[in-house]
Amino acid sequence: MQTPTYAPKHALAQAHVDLSAGLRLPTNGLDYAILAIYFVVVLGIGFAARRSVKTSLDFFLSGRSLPAWITGLAFVSANLAATEILGMAANSAQYGAYTVHWYWIGAIPAMVFLGLVMMPFYYGSKVRSVPEFLLLRFDRWAHLLSSVLFAFAAVLIAGVNLYALAIVVEALLGWPQWVAIVVAGFFVLAYITLGGLSSAIYNEVLQFFVILAALIPITVLGLKKVGGWSGLTDKLTVLHGPDFVTAWGGTGIGSANPLGANWLTIVLGLGFVLSFGYWTTNFAEVQRALSAKNLSAAQRTPLIAAYPKIFIVFLVMIPGLVTAALVPKIGSSGSGLQYNDAIPYLMQELLPNGVLGIAVTGLLAAFMAGMAANISSFNTVFTNDIWSKYVVRHREDEYYVRFGRLITAIGVMASIGTAFLASSFSNIMAYLQTLFSFFNVPMFVVFIVGMFWKRASAKAGFWGLLAGTVTAMVNYFVIYKEGIIGIPSDQGANFVSAIAGFAAGAVVMFIVSLFTAPKPAEDLEGLVYGTRSPGMAEPAAAGDDAWYRRPVLLGWGAVILAAACYIPFSF
Repeated sequence: MQTPTYAPKHALAQAHVDLSAGLRLPTNGLDYAILAIYFVVVLGIGFAARRSVKTSLDFFLSGRSLPAWITGLAFVSANLAATEILGMAANSAQYGAYTVHWYWIGAIPAMVFLGLVMMPFYYGSKVRSVPEFLLLRFDRWAHLLSSVLFAFAAVLIAGVNLYALAIVVEALLGWPQWVAIVVAGFFVLAYITLGGLSSAIYNEVLQFFVILAALIPITVLGLKKVGGWSGLTDKLTVLHGPDFVTAWGGTGIGSANPLGANWLTIVLGLGFVLSFGYWTTNFAEVQRALSAKNLSAAQRTPLIAAYPKIFIVFLVMIPGLVTAALVPKIGSSGSGLQYNDAIPYLMQELLPNGVLGIAVTGLLAAFMAGMAANISSFNTVFTNDIWSKYVVRHREDEYYVRFGRLITAIGVMASIGTAFLASSFSNIMAYLQTLFSFFNVPMFVVFIVGMFWKRASAKAGFWGLLAGTVTAMVNYFVIYKEGIIGIPSDQGANFVSAIAGFAAGAVVMFIVSLFTAPKPAEDLEGLVYGTRSPGMAEPAAAGDDAWYRRPVLLGWGAVILAAACYIPFSF
């Protein structure tokens, strides 16, 4: 899942007919040659990475051997799926500069918290997955429930990436949806099965630069088309009012705005609960940091990723704003374009052949990065946290490598099925954020309470996770969908579901802990804040005293830079 995304009213599922009819790209042999070269390189990386896979640690965590800059770029690339690119551009076309909240409030603080506070616990405890940390901190029931929930969510989210890819490829290149789903699924299956996590990570580094090569020309040419930034803001102010080009306009408590959310729900629902729930407990992201070569590199992984994340918002927001300026009636029946069409529309209007091939390749790379992140995390959790601990135990290491490859294939096949399931939802972006509120937020509350409160008992983990998940689902499907309480939008409902799930999980954990025994103090060493384990007391490597290798300096630098970027959009 990528960053929690505010959904446009019109779904990709609803828009693909219009896309197919009106936005077919004028691709030629040069564009297809670029696409073919990219797929050859992807498979080549998979074959090259296969030579390094000798143990299950190599397959699932790259042998914990990768440098921080590699894992950092993979970390941000795994999040930069095309559902985010299309969805954030759509948000900007519909809601304007509100999009910056999903980056500077909804990502950077949580990424810094993960690097500075949580990675020492993850990496120092030598766990192979996020659910395995719950096994150490709580008990087998919390571990099993979190493993099942995460595996289920990973397949669902991978399916969303596949379905979104299929409808865009159908529209832009004319391929049938099922062909796009099968082809993309095959390539992801091939390079992950061959090289495991190393293959996924090195491909994600490649994909990061391919995605930038796709977005930068669209952004630059789009700004040129509307007379630069000042011309863009002037035109949008006339069309939509001054709040459209500010981050906080109309978000006062009691004020009406299209988001259906005020500043308090933005800060608490998005900036704290959803954001921290996603970035700190989503194993599709944390797995990249766990593959780093030492604790310092693991801590720096999300911090290095935070710097490009600060600026990527411009590459997805500006194309949406440009489209809103060029097509004033976008999203209405009169324009023939939906909000989700913003990026494809600019690709059609602005890009020459060759550059167009790079842009199409960038979109496909983004979809594949998002899917690969979820599939590689799925195979790790299913093999290590479900199969090896509860089904087939104490087998030789080679067996689990073979099973990891098998479950990767099964995961891809299941994702193809959930891709067609995603097609039944009228709004893919709302569907994604709903999944985050159901699965990531309850896990976050269990982590945060268990990490900072020694008294949290072993039983509290399971019941807190269950209560948070059920409460979020009840709020969405019963209270919101049945109209018991009026909530202005799906996104507002997701914010409320996240807050309710977090509160319910915390309260249940507190109550259960009062009536059950805590774990012995010696079992909590290195798992609760204020304690240390030998694995966390890692000596500094030579040269690690350089400022750019100090996690605290990197973290505070990212926060200050993100806050500074907010200033031009705040007034």
